[in-house]
Amino acid sequence: MEYITASCVIRNHRIYLDGGVVWEQPPLAGPSGSLADFLLACYQYFEFQYPKFYKMDQLSKLGWLAAELLLSKGFAATEYRPEDMAIVLCNASSSLDTDYRYFATVADIPSPALFVYTLPNIMIGEICIRHKFKGENAFFIMESFDPAFIETYVRDLIETGNARACICGWVEVLGDKFMAALFLIENKFSGLTFTAENMNRLFNPKYLA
Repeated sequence: MEYITASCVIRNHRIYLDGGVVWEQPPLAGPSGSLADFLLACYQYFEFQYPKFYKMDQLSKLGWLAAELLLSKGFAATEYRPEDMAIVLCNASSSLDTDYRYFATVADIPSPALFVYTLPNIMIGEICIRHKFKGENAFFIMESFDPAFIETYVRDLIETGNARACICGWVEVLGDKFMAALFLIENKFSGLTFTAENMNRLFNPKYLA
């Protein structure tokens, strides 16, 4: 039996861990209310130390922060080999936010730093590099969050022995609109079974509306 042993949701300028608010920054008017400022404020508030963060695109920063917070809830990394950890993520806009930014530089001098991030699975790469994960990974593009699909895919990975644990969920960025919802799935009892219904509850609880 698989369980959701941790969850992290970032939306509406709030961060929720396992359903409870741990930090919020009300959106401000003008440039100071941008997604970039929110991500930086989050990084600084939790006192993360990872210089490469500053070089990432917005999508990778959001996914990286969500994964960092997700795994801060007592994840026992020593119980797993790097090959045991899978990552399965999805969104609706792929890397379109960065694609637009890169295209805007083409008329002048194309930015190699932005070009690197014109694939959404680079976000998974950043998370894997940070935590030394070497297991299965996949990124899917879909119109909206589909917990039934994620449940089927992740459960198959674990029950066929291709992973022992998995980070899965949704990370979307387009302009200053953003949303992240990550779930840590393990074969250990946590009180919340791994089902599409439970993922949807954490993704869309009433207090997040």
